Amino acid sequence: MARIAVGGMQHETNTFAPSKADYGAFEAGGGWPGVQYGEPVFAAVEGANIPAAGAIQALRAQGHQLVATAWGAASPSAHVTTDAFERIVSGLISNLKKQLPVDGVYLDLHGAMVTEAHDDGEGEILRRVREVVGPRVPVAASLDLHCNFTQAMFERSDALVAYRTYPHVDMADTGALAARLLDRMLRAGQPLAKHWRTLDYLTGLPSQCSFIEPCKAIYEHIGASDAVTLSFTPGFPMADIPECGMAVFGYGDDEKSTIEAVDRLHGMVADAEKDFALELHLPDDAVAHARSRGEAGRPVVLADTQDNPGAGGNGDTTGLLKSLIAQNAQEAVLGLLIDGESAKRAHEIGLGFTSIFKLGGRSNIPGDSPFEGEFTVEQLGDGKFTCTGPMFKGFRMQLGNMALLRSKTAPGVRVVLASRKCQAGDQEMFRHLGVEPRRSRILALKSSVHFRADFEPISKEILVVKSPGPALADPTEFTWTRLRKGLRLRPLGPAFQG
Repeated sequence: MARIAVGGMQHETNTFAPSKADYGAFEAGGGWPGVQYGEPVFAAVEGANIPAAGAIQALRAQGHQLVATAWGAASPSAHVTTDAFERIVSGLISNLKKQLPVDGVYLDLHGAMVTEAHDDGEGEILRRVREVVGPRVPVAASLDLHCNFTQAMFERSDALVAYRTYPHVDMADTGALAARLLDRMLRAGQPLAKHWRTLDYLTGLPSQCSFIEPCKAIYEHIGASDAVTLSFTPGFPMADIPECGMAVFGYGDDEKSTIEAVDRLHGMVADAEKDFALELHLPDDAVAHARSRGEAGRPVVLADTQDNPGAGGNGDTTGLLKSLIAQNAQEAVLGLLIDGESAKRAHEIGLGFTSIFKLGGRSNIPGDSPFEGEFTVEQLGDGKFTCTGPMFKGFRMQLGNMALLRSKTAPGVRVVLASRKCQAGDQEMFRHLGVEPRRSRILALKSSVHFRADFEPISKEILVVKSPGPALADPTEFTWTRLRKGLRLRPLGPAFQG
């Protein structure tokens, strides 16, 4: 039995997003448990599809003694503030020091955290952990599929493994896999062989979905690898840092087979570059198509990808809502529109009453503005419920005041309001307000891909919509300044010149 320290900090940073992640964002959690220190970490993550939960369960099953340091997560946004980063990481490190000596460390990390002071937040966390435990104590971590893998992360750890699904239905499983690699090193008394390589192009989030090609075949190849534990991170193409981008990496018993396996995977991803292109639809065209195709029981899903709170958007742009109302769409629901002020007002007005609302548009995104119109308050909720879908199963939501509004101008259009940022990734987010998603003809969801886990099985068709928002689906449209020279900004696209 080994003594293992457990901790983590997750944040996906869109450096082009309109708002930063302060300490309050980690207290709120963005749908995840709020930040915790010491023993309460275990109860906070228990039962949820969270990497730390999977790792804790696996390590305990292997007979190890666990001690908790700190764990926290916040909804994707712009940079993590220095105050938030230092408070959480200092808590992790101070608790780690109190628990010494330890035989190993497991960390639940994202891999795409940029702070006000550090381009590579995870690399800095690993540096501080390594400084405490020394070079011989094995350090393993789980990573998000959207990790921007760095040399510092690779060098300062002994085993890293990333999710293999997008939507991320395997988060807890990935934590368990990282735990098994840590256990393997502890029992062998020696580190694993490791190797990594980067790719030369970026691709937008919607085309990284593991339900569709080319990622479907790539992750099937990874899953079939027995001797070497492989990972492919398509990257988070919204972080203006030199190490933004795709990577492949792996861990095995011997150097030769590990290098060969990683190189084969690298070649597979390089050859798939042309297949990462994905069709995007303008709001008016998408709504017109959905009106002609949607049917009760088999809705057309419109993914409002560029305002995805899971990629740094605030979930408050109104481009798609305006198109739904202008075209008088029938049996259409849009959500989650994050507008705490309007949700609070709906609670003040009360059920059944109609009033003028000025919805969304609070992030001042170019091309976007609030939508002002007359709406009836159909349902109210406190935002407290537990998700049941494949990805968010077990997540105990705390979304603040929620409300269901129906447009007076276009009575077939309803809007689900929430007060705290969270992407529309679980049907319970709608059922909380009495909306059964499968009975709609059109579902307009503020999400890029995660919604597919729970909504694709009930959908007739899915269209990715290019409506105003900060999470641009085409990486060439960002104003890059710091990428590495020569990196292609989209598959087969122009290269960054510096």
